[in-house]
Amino acid sequence: MTFARIVPLPPNWFAAVMGTSIVATAAHSLPVGPPGLDALAWAAWALAGALLVAALAGTAAHLRADRAALRGYLLDPAVAPFYGAPAMGLLAFGTATLLVAPPRLGDAALAIDVALWTAGTLLGLATAIGVPVLAFTRHRVPADAATGAWLMPVVPPMVSAAAGALLLPHLEGSAAQSMALACYAMFGASTLATLALLPQVWSRLAHHGRGELRTVPTMWIVLGPLGQSVTAAGLLADHAGPALGVSERALTLFALLYGIPVMGFALMWLAIAGGVTAVTVREGLPFSLAFWAFTFPVGTLVTGASSLASHTGAAALDALAVGLFALLLAGWTVAATGTVRHLRGVRRPVPGVPRDAVPA
Repeated sequence: MTFARIVPLPPNWFAAVMGTSIVATAAHSLPVGPPGLDALAWAAWALAGALLVAALAGTAAHLRADRAALRGYLLDPAVAPFYGAPAMGLLAFGTATLLVAPPRLGDAALAIDVALWTAGTLLGLATAIGVPVLAFTRHRVPADAATGAWLMPVVPPMVSAAAGALLLPHLEGSAAQSMALACYAMFGASTLATLALLPQVWSRLAHHGRGELRTVPTMWIVLGPLGQSVTAAGLLADHAGPALGVSERALTLFALLYGIPVMGFALMWLAIAGGVTAVTVREGLPFSLAFWAFTFPVGTLVTGASSLASHTGAAALDALAVGLFALLLAGWTVAATGTVRHLRGVRRPVPGVPRDAVPA
């Protein structure tokens, strides 16, 4: 198969896997269960699995046909951060499988999740370390280049922390203790990296504006580490206590003291990003794969709000989780519709035409 017959598949295509998997996970986590929710979760899980297989197969074919593609993507400062997406795609689908699929897959659901968590965590740690190393040594970027996409490579360890917490009930002894410690370490690493990057994104927006219109949806990526950290703190409070010899009450207190303020900031950022996006839509927001930022980051707010609701019993948090889930479904619909239209319009590349000529 020649490259002329293959549509280039950069890593941000895995955002579709992330965004569809989180629909299944968020539906499962909601504090209320209206009719049809289980069917929605199952359908989203099945579609996410198909998308993951397609993305993996397409990536393999693309890299086999164009052996220089991987190096080119990693050395491109606009593309390299999105290598966090494949790791998070594996992790997100693994979590959805563990939560949604056991009634149909039985013990195989756990085995699939363990395999995907292992692969996703290793890839995510490599991304969280490797992309910053490239950024500090090889990439050359202007002063106004910071976007929410810069967070993509440092978020996977946080996703691993949340997903790993769900595996703790299946571990015992030193294995459980090691997993719990690793999850809290990854939680801390991703949180501190996010705190280092967020001021750069805010400063760039304040001093240089929103920049190129098609990058505006990347503002929504900021919600990802915020919501995922709230989710991780809550899940670790539920499952890490016995492994660490710490009372569930103490871990829950930490989850609430951390989670409620962070959720507050996340909602403020959601309003800011939503306002900027609304203004841009009126001016003409072109489609790009960045539209998938309307899905996974919002989904992490759903799971975070659901966790806070379960720990407090607050009706207001129940309502917040449901409202955010409705926003997630709307965002998924917009991203999926735009992607289908984009794929219909993609022409096969021809020899001599750079792969970057095919819009991502």
